[in-house]
Amino acid sequence: MGRSVIVHENFLRRAAAGDLPQGAAPSGPLDTALAVSLYRSGCMSRHLDRTSRAMQVAGTGFYTIGSSGHEGMAAVAAALRPSDIAFLHYRDAAFQIQRAAQMPGAYPGETMLRDMLLSFASSSEDPISGGRHKVLGSRPLFIPPQTSTIASHLPKAVGAAYSIGAARRQRPEHAILPEDAIAFCSFGDASANHSTAQGAFNAAQWTAYQSVPLPLLFCCEDNGIGISTRTPKGWIAATFSARPGLKYFACDGLDIYQTYATALAAADYVRSRRKPAFLHIRTIRLYGHAGADMPTTYLPKAEVEAEEAQDPLLHSVRLLQAAGALPAEKALQIYQDMAARVAEVAAEAVTRPRLADAKGVMASIVPPARACKPTNGPDPAAREAAFGADIRAMAEPQIMSKLINMALTDLMLEHPEIVMMGEDVGLKGGVYGVTQKLQARFGPDRMIDTLLDEQSILGLAIGMAQNGFVPLPEIQFLAYLHNAEDQIRGEAATLPFFSNGQFTNPMVLRIAGLGYQKGFGGHFHNDNSVAVLRDIPGLILAVPSDGADAVRMLRECVRLAREEQRIVVFLEPIALYPMRDLHAQKDGQWMRTYPAPGQLIPLGEVGVSGEGTDLAIVTFGNGVYLSHQAQPQIGAEGIRSRIVDLRWLSPLPKEALTAAVSGCRNILIVDETRHSGGLAEALMAHFHEATGQTDGAAPRLARITAEDSFIATGPAYAATMPSAAGIAAAAVRLVKG
Repeated sequence: MGRSVIVHENFLRRAAAGDLPQGAAPSGPLDTALAVSLYRSGCMSRHLDRTSRAMQVAGTGFYTIGSSGHEGMAAVAAALRPSDIAFLHYRDAAFQIQRAAQMPGAYPGETMLRDMLLSFASSSEDPISGGRHKVLGSRPLFIPPQTSTIASHLPKAVGAAYSIGAARRQRPEHAILPEDAIAFCSFGDASANHSTAQGAFNAAQWTAYQSVPLPLLFCCEDNGIGISTRTPKGWIAATFSARPGLKYFACDGLDIYQTYATALAAADYVRSRRKPAFLHIRTIRLYGHAGADMPTTYLPKAEVEAEEAQDPLLHSVRLLQAAGALPAEKALQIYQDMAARVAEVAAEAVTRPRLADAKGVMASIVPPARACKPTNGPDPAAREAAFGADIRAMAEPQIMSKLINMALTDLMLEHPEIVMMGEDVGLKGGVYGVTQKLQARFGPDRMIDTLLDEQSILGLAIGMAQNGFVPLPEIQFLAYLHNAEDQIRGEAATLPFFSNGQFTNPMVLRIAGLGYQKGFGGHFHNDNSVAVLRDIPGLILAVPSDGADAVRMLRECVRLAREEQRIVVFLEPIALYPMRDLHAQKDGQWMRTYPAPGQLIPLGEVGVSGEGTDLAIVTFGNGVYLSHQAQPQIGAEGIRSRIVDLRWLSPLPKEALTAAVSGCRNILIVDETRHSGGLAEALMAHFHEATGQTDGAAPRLARITAEDSFIATGPAYAATMPSAAGIAAAAVRLVKG
């Protein structure tokens, strides 16, 4: 007999017999009607768990991770406002049900019941994920969907809380959170130990310590165990009860009266003080972790039974009866009626259509575009005031880093919802000076110097994006992204996918990367691995090769984020930041003048230099520079060539690439990423597929790549990567070999 059946039968027997667990008497501000409502939400949550397990056994449901034991979270929902954005623990069905009950006209309980069962059944009619996953979430209830969160949602909760104060000072066009809202974030006691969670707690404390508004309520649902590993008794209280800048509240989640009163006090503290707080709620876990997990396989049966004897619904029956709110027999009837109703709705939900093909599954990877107020470029007077004497430099050729700085200034003038954040982006102006003067021009609210934590930087961006800002976070070096890549893969990119495009977090992530730095390097400061970015569905990866292209592409990247709600990574080649010369010292051939406002390079448009038909060199970033250096030697061999600048590494602009090499007899791919897992693998496959179908006229293909190595510092800084001489030699071998 499964534990869910045992718990159910125990409830029926004990509630009927008046055999209720002992506990404190009901007290606090919880009134009768709300108390009964909380109990109803708990009953619905409990029967949804039971039903989802039955659905999985029957093959009509596909994933179970239950909320039983955490029914007290309904009281927390009641203490908050429906407009307080909530990033939920996966055991918070009772929270979502109760939040819906707070908006009966717009979201009646029957609607929420059916919606959740459609999600359990993976029906394409599920209003939050469209059948892509069993998730908690609702656009009308300000609950972005979460799946199996292990603390990854905490950094963006910090960002969302920060955005509330930032929106008070400069409200974005697409802001969704009220000025007096708070952000709520719940998680389990095991997840509280995750490094991602610890970074979020630290970021919240670091922010509050400086008296920066951060209305955020953390909520730890402490059931004492993570899958099969026990949390040491008292650990959460010991580690969180005295943290500076993080007010601690604690309650027993088995007692809805105490939980409501404590959550109300915590929410009031956060809302009135605009400071973060930590709400520690004792819960229990019924049925085991998820799916077919059986707790008696790793816990003594007596211990499991002792936990089940503290069923929170039995505690609620006792409390409601003691308060005169609801006799035990009526509470039992509500429980039984709810069981019947959940079963009835479930029987209909499992008949609804499901996703059936790749097109349907992938439809929400790219979110829908949104209407934005039209802009006519930066105001001329404001522009002159912001640039000052620097405006005269636009008419003269400049290096890439200077041109990107000019583009950022123009974009921030034109779009007040743009904010930048990162380590050293403000006062210092970035490690390479790319963001110099921007904090003086736009202030610390829009040029945010963050703590040194890449997960917090990206979480800040994700959270602010959900409240209408267009973030341009900066990661100093590509290698540092790997510390926090899951914030992009597991959080930012999946949000539109699991919400059917209803929630988005658009941004342009700027990263200095790739190799070829002569005097500063090693594998942390020179990293030529982009595979981790190209592997993320829906993400756009852009790499410019010269300053003018960088400006035009950056403008397109901001447009893609602002209007099309895309997540874009703008990878800036470090070695090309200061590049002036191409062939000879002081020839100045790699500097460019500033493109006029409004000029941009559309997504998917590649660059073509030259018209030769003997050879097409397909490359990007530093490879474009090196290929231009190699061209005189290639031409001296009588080879007529062209250089194709890829620009957009993901998604590959396949049609444009095929057109760009049309008529060429040979294609040489120059790839500064690694031989294994590098971009050349995808390019070779594409050209083989696209040009190999003709009758004997397919061009010959070759590639030159970086070695499968980390990058060294010192004289060997470029030894493992393509060189101009190596490109020329490879070209001759391919064409004349």
